[in-house]
Amino acid sequence: MTAEPGDVVVRRPRGRSPRWWAHSRSQCGVVSRAQARECGLSTRQVDWLVASGRWVRLLPAVFVVHTGPLPAEARVWAALLYAGPGAVAGGRTALWLGGVVDDAPPATTVCVPAERRVRRQPGVVVVRATNLDRARHPAASPPRLRVEEAVLDVAAGATRPWDAVGVVLRAVQRRTTTADRLRRCLQARRRHRWRRLLELVLEDVVTGVRSALEREYLRRVERAHRLPAGDYNPVERIVERRRERTRYRDVRYGVWALVVELDGAEAHPPEEQSRDDGRDNAVTRSGRSSLRYGWRPVADDPCTVAAEVAESLRARGWGGRPSPCNPACTVLAPTDQVAVSVETSPHPAVVEFPR
Repeated sequence: MTAEPGDVVVRRPRGRSPRWWAHSRSQCGVVSRAQARECGLSTRQVDWLVASGRWVRLLPAVFVVHTGPLPAEARVWAALLYAGPGAVAGGRTALWLGGVVDDAPPATTVCVPAERRVRRQPGVVVVRATNLDRARHPAASPPRLRVEEAVLDVAAGATRPWDAVGVVLRAVQRRTTTADRLRRCLQARRRHRWRRLLELVLEDVVTGVRSALEREYLRRVERAHRLPAGDYNPVERIVERRRERTRYRDVRYGVWALVVELDGAEAHPPEEQSRDDGRDNAVTRSGRSSLRYGWRPVADDPCTVAAEVAESLRARGWGGRPSPCNPACTVLAPTDQVAVSVETSPHPAVVEFPR
């Protein structure tokens, strides 16, 4: 197997492989002084390897056995070995390892048993946790928390409600966990800062919501104005250029042949944003109409969005009428006569949470 550009290769020493080499190979090139001693190296030998430049000190009593580029995973291993037996990656570090976020955080978060004291080091955040054996992933390497535990930890540390919502929805959207697993994990916790909000979010996930923008649309546009219930993230199979492709619609009102697409920095993974034009073209070819909204209209003026959606639905045969969400709501006014945005209050389901 050849190494990819940028990969770090721990080269096998000449002759008979020393015992510490097996440790370093499984730990992204990182070993601890304790492991080296267990493998037969003396303190003087370890000090000589560091002084000669063959090993590089990363943290107290933790070394990397090469001098090449240091990948982010090696820093995680170094922090875990420094924190001692039983330590696991937590917080955003665990989310990065689990594929929930794309970029490694600047500081590595490690969780240690509550009774242990670990001296602070630059680039390492130590969290003392109870029930760590239950929360840790049973087999992942490097050792880390389960995705559900890490998601709820990061959500609990959020200062704004929508930051907490975003991390939960992102984990489900990327299929690293499920709403049911997150529900069970949340129920097992005695306290959580955003418990009620996350319970509502997970109920919406069951409905099909997969992003914070979709949830905002569901609550502040569709439910607050009594619009028909849309079908969220339905899968469609269409033929494009003689090939069958799978398309996901954000919100589909199937009976009335209307599709609402929601776009935003958090609405879809970056790799899917370039497909928006193709999705609109596919909707047009299928004989349906499409409306597209971003964060600003949905969050700042949901009444106008609701009025436009209701007008499109009524033009396609919907016999109902939208309901105002508050006394100043403009949903019943003709959309072409709405000159300015009106301040609207949040949907009652989320009004208790501070912004």
